[in-house]
Parts: sequence; C-alpha cells; structure tokens
Amino acid sequence: MIELTLPTMTCGHCERTVKEAVRQVDPQAQVDVDLATHRVRIDSDHARAAFVQALSDEGYAPAV
Repeated sequence: MIELTLPTMTCGHCERTVKEAVRQVDPQAQVDVDLATHRVRIDSDHARAAFVQALSDEGYAPAV
C-alpha cells in the first residue's frame, strides 16, 4: 500500500485527475482518495516513484 499526501488536491476535479494519473501507471490499481485530509492510498505492485512522478506531472506533487 502506498500512501501519499497531496496538498494541492482540494476538489472533485482534483480527485478525478489524481485517479486518472494513478491508473495511467497501473490500470488495475485500487485508489482511495480522502479530500478532507489530502491523502491518497494506492494498492498496486508498481513502484512508488512511478506514482509520485505521474502525480507530480499533473500538478499534484506529494508532500515530503
């Protein structure tokens, strides 16, 4: 399980974009988004770095 905090994710549009970015890396990934806490949980066998890069490319760089 990969857990990331995305400070710039604040609305439904953001949520859809984040889910699409995750599924571009792994179409089979399970994605759980919590807008209130700005967190996303990704259940995938793919590398964390691949998701960090994809999300950053979309403008949702994870907090360190």
